[in-house]
Amino acid sequence: MGQLFYGDTAEPIEFPDRLLAHLKVVITTKLRRAESFTLSWRHLDGDAGGRSSLWLQESIPLRFVFDSAEPEQLDGHMLQDMAHRSNASSGLVVDLREFAPVDQRASLAPVA
Repeated sequence: MGQLFYGDTAEPIEFPDRLLAHLKVVITTKLRRAESFTLSWRHLDGDAGGRSSLWLQESIPLRFVFDSAEPEQLDGHMLQDMAHRSNASSGLVVDLREFAPVDQRASLAPVA
């Protein structure tokens, strides 16, 4: 699991490396253009219940830490889709279930 550190908090937000690699590209591209937006996700089973949203803005410190030393293979279609969705009024909503190990997907609650 990779980690996203946002703002002045020492507590990271964990995302699978593959998802975090795609988020890094979309987030840094938008912030380089001074385009603020929200990133939202529903918590997985075993985490605190509910969902989270971040307001991403270029003046707030941001750090990506990957579990793997090797870079992830990026999917161009996924990047385009995420970039497009980040422009919606709801911001970029990611489904963590898509990136969970196959043996854990069945036990995860559906995203509404």
